[in-house]
Amino acid sequence: MSNSSPTAPMDRLPRLNELVDTQPLGRSLAVVAAPLRFVAFWAAVALPFLYVPLLVGGLEGQQLAVFVGLLATNAAALVLGHEYGR
Repeated sequence: MSNSSPTAPMDRLPRLNELVDTQPLGRSLAVVAAPLRFVAFWAAVALPFLYVPLLVGGLEGQQLAVFVGLLATNAAALVLGHEYGR
């Protein structure tokens, strides 16, 4: 047994707010980070609605590539917008 406390891996990563406080260009990063979080959060909310027409029509040919790209974009938006509203 180890003496470390059970924490999730995401809890051990530095948060963007902590990085802003320690970097010399922290204020300019904060100015960019807040709108980026906002857009990424709402993109992560809205993008799944685009799955429906693709899935209803079937994934054939180029539509499969569009679906995979949409999934990757949604995953990136989830990661970037995760801290929004906290």
